[in-house]
Amino acid sequence: MEKSASTPAIAALQHASVPFTVTEYEVDRATPDSGWGTQAAQTLGIDPARVFKTLVVELDGRQLAVVVVPADARFRAKSVAAIFGAREARMAEQKDAERATGYVIGGISPFGQRRKLPTALDASALEFSTICVSGGRRGLEIELAPADLVAVVGAKVGPLT
Repeated sequence: MEKSASTPAIAALQHASVPFTVTEYEVDRATPDSGWGTQAAQTLGIDPARVFKTLVVELDGRQLAVVVVPADARFRAKSVAAIFGAREARMAEQKDAERATGYVIGGISPFGQRRKLPTALDASALEFSTICVSGGRRGLEIELAPADLVAVVGAKVGPLT
C-alpha cells in the first residue's frame, strides 16, 4: 500500500518526515476487541512480539494516556501508573478512548490522535529494529523504528508488561 493512504496517523508520520511502511490486510470481523494486534501478527506472518497494540488507559480516574505494548502481552497497571506518575491505571472506557483519539477500538494509532495524550512504549520495543503499530484503522499497520515512534509522540519508555 502506498504511503498516500489517508489516515491522520499516516499524515502525522509524513509531516514528521520519518521513514515508515504501510501494510494493509484483510480483517476478520469476528475478532474480539482484545485480539486485533494478534490477528495482525498472524495475518502478516510477523512475530507477535514485534506487533504492538495501542491502548488508552485512565490514570487516577481522571486523565487519559496511551500505552503501546506487544500484541501478545498485557500491561501491568502498577508499571503503567508509575511511568506516568499516577497512583493507579486501568483501561479507559471504549467511548472515552474513541472520543479522545478519533479512532475506533482495533484501529487506535499512537499517531495523529484527535487529542494528544501522554504516551508510554514498552521497553521491549527497543529490542527490534522495527515494530508495527496500527495505522489508524483496522487492517492497516505501520512499520517503523521504535526510536522514531518515541521521537514523534514524545513517548516515555519503560517496562509496562
